[in-house]
Amino acid sequence: MGGQLKFFLRAYRSRLLVSWLAALGLTGCAGDDLTDLRDYVAEVKARPKGAVEPLPEIKTVEPYVFNPEGLRDPFIIDDKSEETEEARIASSVRPDTNRPKEELESYELDTLRMVGTVDKQGVLWGLVKATDGTIHRVRSGNYMGKNFGKIVSIKENLIELVEIVSDSPGVWRERKAVLDLAEVGEKK
Repeated sequence: MGGQLKFFLRAYRSRLLVSWLAALGLTGCAGDDLTDLRDYVAEVKARPKGAVEPLPEIKTVEPYVFNPEGLRDPFIIDDKSEETEEARIASSVRPDTNRPKEELESYELDTLRMVGTVDKQGVLWGLVKATDGTIHRVRSGNYMGKNFGKIVSIKENLIELVEIVSDSPGVWRERKAVLDLAEVGEKK
């Protein structure tokens, strides 16, 4: 029983010490001089009041009344438009999927860089660097890029292509693309 008594006395003394230190800390805060704070508040209150700017004028917008008379309803299928769409699909451009793919068709066009040209026996060849660092020699008629891009001309500073891209399933269109000569020190 003597051990329990000693334990309770130690706990009581430590609580008493903590309470005494807290009281001492609080009395230290009570004696601060707050005159500088009171002076600042008085100065701010004494400043002249500013004028509030008026709200901007709200402009009225003339309402627009839509009159659909004489216009086609976009939610009703028109037989005439189906015929022209079918004719457009039948006569549209299509990629040649039966020809063997060329090596540069496995790269996106924007990852390829034109690094120069070579004139060999009167034919201008383009030098194209792939992302793996390999430099390929191309000429008009070759294909490159994943959109069936066919090279139509090679000049000293660019390669012109015509890509065939899909607008919607079964509908294709041609799109011109250019591969410019890369600047010295340009990376990619």
